[in-house]
Amino acid sequence: MTRFDVPEMSCGHCTATIEKAIKAIDPTAKVTCDTGTRKVEVESILNERALSEAIRNAGYNVNTVATI
Repeated sequence: MTRFDVPEMSCGHCTATIEKAIKAIDPTAKVTCDTGTRKVEVESILNERALSEAIRNAGYNVNTVATI
């Protein structure tokens, strides 16, 4: 699991956009978004770089918090 900090994620539209972007590159990914903490957790076969790039391509700044 990889955890990201997405400071600009503030609403349901944001979470839907991020989830759609990640699932476009890995349809089996499990994505959990928390607008309160502005964190995104992703379980995926893809590495942190590919996942963070997908979030950036969706229009959001992103920082990796942890890879577990």
